Amino acid sequence: MKKLIDFSKFSSVKIGGVCEVFVIENESEIPQNCVIIGGANNILLSPNPPKLAMLGSKFDYINLNGEILEIGAKTKSGKIYNFAKSNDIANYEFLKNIPGTLGGLIKMNAGLLGLSISDNLLEILTPNGWLGRENFAFSYRYSGIECAILAARFKISNGFSLSASNEFENKRKNQPSGASFGSCFTNPKGDFAGRLIETVGLKGHIIGGAKFSEKHANFLINFNNATFNDAINLINLAKLRVFENFGINLQTEVVIL
Repeated sequence: MKKLIDFSKFSSVKIGGVCEVFVIENESEIPQNCVIIGGANNILLSPNPPKLAMLGSKFDYINLNGEILEIGAKTKSGKIYNFAKSNDIANYEFLKNIPGTLGGLIKMNAGLLGLSISDNLLEILTPNGWLGRENFAFSYRYSGIECAILAARFKISNGFSLSASNEFENKRKNQPSGASFGSCFTNPKGDFAGRLIETVGLKGHIIGGAKFSEKHANFLINFNNATFNDAINLINLAKLRVFENFGINLQTEVVIL
């Protein structure tokens, strides 16, 4: 099945046109040469994107079996957080205000304050079956996963922490509002992308309808109907300035399609 999606409404940064997206209803239906998207919380869509696909409702589920938690890759972070809270499961408190679906969270190894979604990961369901965590190269905001993620299993620990949940929530409250990807760049080792962007004079800098937030320079905000070119030109300017001044190659956390 295919559906038309308007990415200017669907994506978190509100940039992109109307695209045809193939909906995957079964493991056997995964199309070749397609990019599988989730909630489009970390995507910048160009005017000429690749073929796109997304998981259907079959992959939106949570099953708890003893000490194993199995979650479909289409399941939203908020649903996972609420399930963990209701079932007194620890280590998912950081998901309270991190948008996305499980597949995307694993793909980018999402996390906050030193925690990552891969910390308690056991195995991932791929088109080639279940593969153990050891088959993937997880590191800071990186998984190395190129294939489709259909589901995942985690080892659970009891003891949901409301204080940790509140700490993560307060951390997110300090982040800028508005249409954005969240963090635009990953932090270089031993430094912060926001500090570097601010130091080279780009905090609050505007190109077209896009700007680096005055509140946090690593947040690219679509404040006035920004286009793909507005956003990509701002991203490239930050890369250039930071490299010229510090010799550091900023890496985008955003996936550019």
